[in-house]
Amino acid sequence: MALPAPSAVAELLKPITWFPPMWAFGCGVVASGQSLDGRLGLIAAGVLLAGPAVCATSQAVNDWFDRHVDAINEPHRPIPSGRMPGRWGLYVAVLWTLLSLLLSMALGPWGFGAAVVGLLLAWAYSAPPLRLKRNGWWGNAACGVCYEGLAWVTGAAVMAGGQMPDLRSLILAALYSAGAHGIMTLNDFKSIQGDRQMGIASLPVQLGPRRAAIAAAGTMVLSQGLVIALLLDWGRPWHAVAIGGLVAAQLLMARRFVAAPVERAVWFSGLGVTLYVAGMLISAFALRGLA
Repeated sequence: MALPAPSAVAELLKPITWFPPMWAFGCGVVASGQSLDGRLGLIAAGVLLAGPAVCATSQAVNDWFDRHVDAINEPHRPIPSGRMPGRWGLYVAVLWTLLSLLLSMALGPWGFGAAVVGLLLAWAYSAPPLRLKRNGWWGNAACGVCYEGLAWVTGAAVMAGGQMPDLRSLILAALYSAGAHGIMTLNDFKSIQGDRQMGIASLPVQLGPRRAAIAAAGTMVLSQGLVIALLLDWGRPWHAVAIGGLVAAQLLMARRFVAAPVERAVWFSGLGVTLYVAGMLISAFALRGLA
């Protein structure tokens, strides 16, 4: 059997998707309030686990089990185009799963446990019999937990020496995971045709593009609104004001996005999500110094 080219493997693993969980892990590190001294190697291992390991695995798994959908939506992808021959897509997914588990052992029980949960969700999202992505409500929830909440909690726990993170950190991680449900919906606008043909009930398929756009943007804004309220209650008004400014900008962008969701989903994903994750980091810094 012919071997795939390294460029095809790299494209299968989609490095551009690694940023959100790597960023979320970093937010957890910041939110822990712990000193970075002597822990840079640990942090580097965590960032690698979140992005090039677990997230990359999820992309390979998804591409293998989505190869028939991609043949309609994105025929240039490595598997439907033939640049990833035979069953190599599956082999890469399995290999990256094992490598991820191996790397996670360097982070102790919390890191290993988080990797197991993340990998199970990655396979459950794409692979039968569960194939959570067949329903946009469940599938996007699984992705939001993996990309934001799980990575944040892992970063905080690793920095705390394997102890349970502060309750406020857990709450923020949960809220940003909920908001990430909307971010995941943004990725579904490009594949409406293939999803409909293959029986995948993404939110744009279920609700229609305009209502799905409102749901996506509304979910993002609502979660951040709750974060702002909590920061005010915790005595962090300036952090709350800063996030409020980011949310105001997102609302202006969302109005334009909802007017033409299919055409502007990528635009809103690039700009609106950037402001969303900037607010994540601000909220993480807000936790530093709280008793």
